[in-house]
Amino acid sequence: MNIRRNILAALAIVAITSPAWAANTVKVIESGEGGGPMTLTLDRPTIKAGETTFVVHNNALTEEHEMVLVKLKSADQKVDVVASKHRVDEKHLKSLGEVADLKPGKDGQMKARLAPGSYLLLCNIKGHYEAGMHTLLTVTK
Repeated sequence: MNIRRNILAALAIVAITSPAWAANTVKVIESGEGGGPMTLTLDRPTIKAGETTFVVHNNALTEEHEMVLVKLKSADQKVDVVASKHRVDEKHLKSLGEVADLKPGKDGQMKARLAPGSYLLLCNIKGHYEAGMHTLLTVTK
């Protein structure tokens, strides 16, 4: 009985201190083909602050996509698109990283430590943001 109690106590300590138990995972699906609407969807729009892994899947049949993670100043921050390039001007945004050059049907991952606030996930391949490939993520305490 005493050995069993010690094993359970050790397992509880491992579970509490293990990063795997504390980390967030957000599943991201990218869809859309050139000339049509495009989407970037999350399995959940709100997560708690901390280490976060983004698991990204490109669900398109022929189109390459990417996922850029941007920290916004506020949820209603305006994001400028450079009309001549049909892309977001990333120099004016706080990018936390990206999953780039994701081929059709392929998967990618990215990790980031997120503080409470608003984040924008977007595809910044030419024309994709304008076609709808962006979404907000809210991070709470």
